[in-house]
Amino acid sequence: MNTRPFVVLMAEDSEDDVIVTKRAWKKHSISNHLHVVSDGEDCLDYLFRRGKFTDPTNSPTPGIVLLDIKMPKMDGITTLRHIRENESTRRLPVIMLTTSKSDEDRIKCYDLGVNAYIMKPVGFNNFAEAIKNINIFWQLVEFPN
Repeated sequence: MNTRPFVVLMAEDSEDDVIVTKRAWKKHSISNHLHVVSDGEDCLDYLFRRGKFTDPTNSPTPGIVLLDIKMPKMDGITTLRHIRENESTRRLPVIMLTTSKSDEDRIKCYDLGVNAYIMKPVGFNNFAEAIKNINIFWQLVEFPN
């Protein structure tokens, strides 16, 4: 069981979804630090320590990435592809947290090695419960070294 807190990196362009996620974090007293970027390019820059994310103090290595599919600059599927192609990030747990109901999107994500594909629940209480359950699940998982 993974008892140490880990950093969660969330790539999400919807400010409303970010606010709801932070409220859910607070509501359930989730101890993991949440870092948010607004698109796929920033997600990759964060993971590969480029640009404004070169300082590991301000951008600590995440244990999990929450990734939206529909984002500006670079979508979540392309971002996932880059994460899986890189030796240093290919085992990083990635959860698609999205509104996309597309079977094609879901299949592409699993083909690229996403760890989970979760539809964003409607309503704060449902969304907060999903965040809580994601947190509980990943507390139980043993991460690769």
